[in-house]
Amino acid sequence: MGFLSSAEAAVLRGLAFAMVPPPPPDITRWCEQNIVFDDRSPIPGPFRIERFPFLREIHEVLSPEHPSREVTVRGSAQWGKTVSLLNPTVAAWHEYGPLDSLVVHPTSSSATEWVRNKWMPMRRQAPSLRAIFGEGRGEQTDTLFNQETMRRDGSLKVVSAGSPDDLAGTTRRLVIMDDAAKFEMTPKGDPEQLAASRASGFEDAKIVRISTPQIAGTCRITRAFDRSDQRYYHVPCPHCGDFAPLTWENFRRSIDPERLHAAHFTCDSCGCVINHSHKAQMVAAGRWVPSNPRGDHPGFHLWRAYVPQRDWASIAVEYAQVMGWTGMTLTQASEDEIRKTVEAETEQTFWNDVLGLPYEQATKGPDWEALRDRVEKAEPGQFLPRGIVPACGVLLTAGVDFQADRIEVTVCAFGRNYRRWVVDHVVIPHHIGDDDGRAALDALLKATWRTQLGLRLPLDMLAADEGGFTEDVRDWAKRHPWTRVILIKGSSTANGPLLRPQSDRKANGRIIRRQKRGWMLNVSQIKADFYGWLAKEDPDERGYVAFAQGLGDEYYRQITSEVRVLKRAPSGVMVSRWELVEPSRRNECLDTMGYAEAAARKKGWTAMTDGQWDILEAARSIAAPEDQADLFDAAMPVVPLSERAMPKPPRPEPAPEAQEHKPQPSGWLGNRRGKWL
Repeated sequence: MGFLSSAEAAVLRGLAFAMVPPPPPDITRWCEQNIVFDDRSPIPGPFRIERFPFLREIHEVLSPEHPSREVTVRGSAQWGKTVSLLNPTVAAWHEYGPLDSLVVHPTSSSATEWVRNKWMPMRRQAPSLRAIFGEGRGEQTDTLFNQETMRRDGSLKVVSAGSPDDLAGTTRRLVIMDDAAKFEMTPKGDPEQLAASRASGFEDAKIVRISTPQIAGTCRITRAFDRSDQRYYHVPCPHCGDFAPLTWENFRRSIDPERLHAAHFTCDSCGCVINHSHKAQMVAAGRWVPSNPRGDHPGFHLWRAYVPQRDWASIAVEYAQVMGWTGMTLTQASEDEIRKTVEAETEQTFWNDVLGLPYEQATKGPDWEALRDRVEKAEPGQFLPRGIVPACGVLLTAGVDFQADRIEVTVCAFGRNYRRWVVDHVVIPHHIGDDDGRAALDALLKATWRTQLGLRLPLDMLAADEGGFTEDVRDWAKRHPWTRVILIKGSSTANGPLLRPQSDRKANGRIIRRQKRGWMLNVSQIKADFYGWLAKEDPDERGYVAFAQGLGDEYYRQITSEVRVLKRAPSGVMVSRWELVEPSRRNECLDTMGYAEAAARKKGWTAMTDGQWDILEAARSIAAPEDQADLFDAAMPVVPLSERAMPKPPRPEPAPEAQEHKPQPSGWLGNRRGKWL
């Protein structure tokens, strides 16, 4: 015989359950109860705060009960900002009570990447998230970018900073901006301000910025960190107990190119060596110390030296990879000499991803007259004449820019260690839509250039700007395979990769296919890198730029014709632009240099291994065979064998009148008689 429970008791139990306040929000506790790293992680197993003691205070500040409205976290890449900060913050806030949250990513692809590969796997694995959102399967399936809770008391919205319409018309109490340094201005306003304004209706809202920094002067996360209280993690010296942060300047002094594994820190107080074996003990006893008492919100800076995933030797190894050391130790070199040996683009990656610091770009090139004199007044044999390629392993490419009355071409050779040699710059006085202009470019692709040893090299690739006369340029490019001719369009973004494929999109913005011939070029970054390399004066230095003799004053005026300036947009955001130093200067030579570099990068200039360079050098540093074809042999008419077997009688000399009225070759190619190359 069964017994029925008291209805009154059931009601009272329900009321008691409803009246019990939720536990205090604790993001650290949430991580320990819900996060389990799988075997693919560098530290598999359950999350343990003892491995990441520097996260405790950040978690406390990110809690919904902490009074701070804004939080900034700036740091190096790949130490768990997403899995240990972003995801747990969203989860703990939703667990605490009803909530509408917003996560903003720089692009639609990065937003999709986060949802599919970071958020959804944790949502299915973490017990707390399964109870709040469900597993996202079957009846619980919802849209990727607007996920509603099971109790219908909240939602998570994921948007791209490049889609201002998705940011408008929504109100959210928790707003997290991931990779905020990569946000770009949009025609409808600043996405950072649009995102922050979504929380303006809540007094207890939280606005979080998490990012690796980018370029100094325009970096959003650095601007936010500069107005924060700027907290750095201080650790005790294992010898004297003095507290101080681990700094790159301190670490760099101990890097010896011959003993990278022995890189270490040194205590500024007692002078003792601090090895990597001391790190776990020091970090466990560390504490966050604000350095800006006038800051208006909590800001944290953390770099790779603190995290458990990598050792200190890895930092020294990565630094050595971006250095052009030739047996020179840091103790023998001045700070300026060290700075010059670092290759610009790779240094920026090291500065941002390893050190977590903004990178200071080059803002202008050297004086054009000094650059010209370095070449034209050099000792004989130091620089090659125009049209001659160095006899070593190089990639030979060309960059083409189109104007209304001419076509400008730079031919450049690119070698290992980021070095390059400007072989020639040619001006073709025709429009790309004219038959003569197209014939000249066709001849350019058929032509060969002689090395110092006489070997003839064809162009490996040609990159042409399609921004000015798009239809004519595309129509000409179709004559040639995309493996030899690519089309370049300048990108308006100051961040992101130097070279990325163009995409065809539908009306709704969805990508339908990627082009093989069309590429987007980050012209701002490529100019800054080139100006950084242009200042190098040692021919053996990594990134050195050599010029052919006889290019003329106008060439050097043009490649140094622009300067990078910082301007404040109407929204208050600092943006950088490249502008002409003088309105009268032209910049086609600078543009074609960037396009030639884009072609070299497409052929693998920055990705080739030493073994691949050795193979290329073995093939292209040899002397020319005796039967090497001449420049225009490929365009010579084919004579039938029967006609070559029978010698023809000599042609009679024309009359003097006929000689005087002999018609001249028509067209620009005919007038130049094949000497334009």
